[in-house]
Amino acid sequence: MTESPETDSSARVRDIFRRQRVMETFGATLTAVSTEGVEIRMLYREDLTQQHGFLHAGIVSTILDSACGLAALAHMPANANVLAIEYKINFVSPAKGDTFIARGRVVKAGRTISVCSGNVFSVTNGEEKLAATMISTMMTVINHDAKD
Repeated sequence: MTESPETDSSARVRDIFRRQRVMETFGATLTAVSTEGVEIRMLYREDLTQQHGFLHAGIVSTILDSACGLAALAHMPANANVLAIEYKINFVSPAKGDTFIARGRVVKAGRTISVCSGNVFSVTNGEEKLAATMISTMMTVINHDAKD
């Protein structure tokens, strides 16, 4: 995913990402923002694994939910935010690698409801392997009192 020039929308997406404290807890970074999609990366950490040493499914779900939500946010007006109202995730291989990449994109942006999809890849020695795939539904929330 290539980075697009900074826009008001991408600056706002970056600000919202910085305010998601869970991403800081996970050590995740926002590495790409555009209207084509969002990319979040994080390094493997043993303290975020399940009993077999794989990245925990809850962590995989969280970074992918954020990638999809931020992708939807990039399509929203300045006075809007988004909330996930539904998602379906399939884990297709163990999340085992040095790095994890979550990529989210908008399938259909609507005024009230947006549909997004995303994938998490496990990366080992530069090779990406699909670990999980998601389809999500985001609801637009208009904030009449503030910017976000």
